[in-house]
Amino acid sequence: MNRLPSLFLSHGAPTLPIDPSLPSAEFGVLGAQLSRPEAVLMLSAHWGTARPVASTSTAPETIHDFYGFPRQLYEIRYPAPGAPDVARRAALLLGENDIAADTEPHGLDHGAWVPMLLMFPDADVPVAQLSIQPHMNAAHHFHIGRALRALRDEGVMVIGSGQITHNLRAADFSARPEDADPRVAEFTGWFEDKLAAHDIDALLDYRRQAPHAALMHPTDEHLLPVFAALGAADDDYSLAIQSLGIYQRTLAMTNYVFGSA
Repeated sequence: MNRLPSLFLSHGAPTLPIDPSLPSAEFGVLGAQLSRPEAVLMLSAHWGTARPVASTSTAPETIHDFYGFPRQLYEIRYPAPGAPDVARRAALLLGENDIAADTEPHGLDHGAWVPMLLMFPDADVPVAQLSIQPHMNAAHHFHIGRALRALRDEGVMVIGSGQITHNLRAADFSARPEDADPRVAEFTGWFEDKLAAHDIDALLDYRRQAPHAALMHPTDEHLLPVFAALGAADDDYSLAIQSLGIYQRTLAMTNYVFGSA
């Protein structure tokens, strides 16, 4: 079996599946371009725990972890089967790398089911979720990814789901694409330059080195999944960037694919 890539996805607003002004179709295009996984291990910004927890649900529920959106959104169900064996394997790999992890049943939050719905609309790819640790830093999540790297040789696609820029307090939900804050492009440009250069040390120190880091991420949780995806990648990974634009003035919709060189 060929080694699968690891991915980072900017999952956007929960309305991504129902709002025609948002780039939902492009996620389907991305999914069609990739080798089909036997299962997905998803690390979403919206499930945070004190230490890693892998979900062993056999039929994970669709969690609508948001408020005030159109009723249509709450009626969506994503009935993909769970991947409890992948969850247990992930917990084992973490333990072998001195990262204590737990297992328990857990559903799919919108950071998990929204991109899965768009990439695998038939809900026929089993998916397990692994929690992030919002109180821990980028290096911690990079090490988690390193521990999970072996999964990519076992038919499992490791996906981090968050947002490459995420400051809702600075967002303007009536903004047009041309109203984008120029500092967003400065941050993403720096980040992508470092990714292309395989400059892991700079990326892990993004909080000090990246332009406008605190503005783009007042808190870390939406960026932490990229470090898990990066850790799961090969040392000499190839980088593919799917740039889908900037929305609500400060939210960049950018996806990264870390493939084998």
